[in-house]
Amino acid sequence: MIFITAKFKVRPEHADRWPEIVADFTAATRAEPGCLWFDWSRSIEDPTEYVLVEAFRDEEAGAAHVQSEHFRTAQRELPPHLAETPRIVNTTVPQDDWSPLGEMAVSDQG
Repeated sequence: MIFITAKFKVRPEHADRWPEIVADFTAATRAEPGCLWFDWSRSIEDPTEYVLVEAFRDEEAGAAHVQSEHFRTAQRELPPHLAETPRIVNTTVPQDDWSPLGEMAVSDQG
């Protein structure tokens, strides 16, 4: 799978509304057949920073994402809300879902 993590530094005046601002883009991306997940989180240390964790089935699905109309719309509409260019880590990993974190396994025993 293609695994991507991106950090978005949002202008302070738009930070609280960011989930609303990206709602259509998020919904359209999640509806893509090759999207495994597309999840936003807000930093607990910097309220103007959002982290996007996304994954696509393979390179073909990743390419379809960046060639989609909703991606092109996001390229036009999102930058005015940003304080800086987003930073990204993009890699291919040989799996298709999250793996359990064995070092913090939770037992069924209460």
